[in-house]
Amino acid sequence: MIDLSTLIAYIAVVFGFVFIPGPATLLTIARATSSGTRVGIATGAGIAAGDVFHTVMAMVGISAIIATSATLFSIIKYIGAAYLVYLGIRSIIEKAPTGPTAGALAISAGKAFRQAVLTEVLNPKTALFFLAFLPQFVRPENGSAMIQLAVLGTIFVMLGLFSTVVFAVSAGRLGSFLRQNPTVLKWQGKVVGGIYCALGVRLALQQR
Repeated sequence: MIDLSTLIAYIAVVFGFVFIPGPATLLTIARATSSGTRVGIATGAGIAAGDVFHTVMAMVGISAIIATSATLFSIIKYIGAAYLVYLGIRSIIEKAPTGPTAGALAISAGKAFRQAVLTEVLNPKTALFFLAFLPQFVRPENGSAMIQLAVLGTIFVMLGLFSTVVFAVSAGRLGSFLRQNPTVLKWQGKVVGGIYCALGVRLALQQR
């Protein structure tokens, strides 16, 4: 079992990390602002599910294969980047809702969840992060490395989900106010799409 001092240090580092605005935070805020708190939370849950996937991959060593294969890393990276740009372009070209349905959600919570899962799973940087970060807190004297990785990964996922829920609730409240403004309603899809495209380009340009 992980000793208390290591656990406290790990939680402190992760807590600071998850509250630093990054791609996951930006995606959550964009969805919550444009489509409401529920959709923002669903996006955060999807990101958390993707992080569960990466935890399992780190545990069984598949992330190590990605780390040592430049070709595989590039393939996954460009697929993920293309998917983000695709989502961004769709958001930009879709017409903003008007009339009585203008206040309707732009996307369902289920769809937002699935998109977030794919976005996180197709980010090789996340895979390498889990592979490099989690083992730093694994101690041989604390027992099974597999169990320790599972515990550390679970803590990361839970704290990450907590942070995205906080951001989603805050952005959702702001978004409900902004969506009553016709001008904001007209441009919100383009802003969200721009964020997705920017994140896709950022991912495509990232190095190992």
